[in-house]
Amino acid sequence: MTIEGSSSRTQTGFFSESGELGGSHAQFTEICTALYERELIALSHLSTTNISILKRRMGGLPYHVQSVARFMVSQNSPSPLQVDTHNGSWYAKQPAKCPGLNQDSENCINWYRKHMAYGLIVPVLIHSIEGLTIELDSIDMFNADKGKVHLNKHGWFNVARTLLSRANETNETKEAALNSTTLLKPTKAIMSSACSGHVWNYKTRTMPRALSMREMRLSTQINWKNFTSTPKN
Repeated sequence: MTIEGSSSRTQTGFFSESGELGGSHAQFTEICTALYERELIALSHLSTTNISILKRRMGGLPYHVQSVARFMVSQNSPSPLQVDTHNGSWYAKQPAKCPGLNQDSENCINWYRKHMAYGLIVPVLIHSIEGLTIELDSIDMFNADKGKVHLNKHGWFNVARTLLSRANETNETKEAALNSTTLLKPTKAIMSSACSGHVWNYKTRTMPRALSMREMRLSTQINWKNFTSTPKN
């Protein structure tokens, strides 16, 4: 699908598939509008000279927006999350401290050894100069014998010995370690914060961030019952 093809769709056509949602039509439209506007702003700031990449992302945008909006309006899973229709985002009460900071490493290791699987949605703790947040990612490769998992965005993690950040594993400087990533075992609190975009500086919680369309799509694939598989839609 090209930009020209997708741009030919009118706004009415874009929202026309919401009929199946019945009385939730207004919420569906509001969520679609918020997601669409947010992603267009993100695309406008995309630093790439590859037009084909931009075309692909623009072309797939209507499908991804509608899919997420439909899930947010009609989802009936045991999710603890609330829907913020105005901003097209998930909402959960933000804990005072980032969950997962004191997670038991051995427990994490055992969990991943048992449950690593292709497509599994997992949380990654992002430790930067600005503070802490948790991102959603997914496993796209793994080597059970070597105890390694590869995430679609954040790359390889070694779960055979310890869940150290990749910065530490590559013997980078202490300054670089501030920009580190740590694979966490998914829990209700951790996944709720990841879906809600919770952010903490080094003193307290701060303004949540807006999830990318990729993370919003991943949020619709979480199995809140046990986190060990994706739900059967």
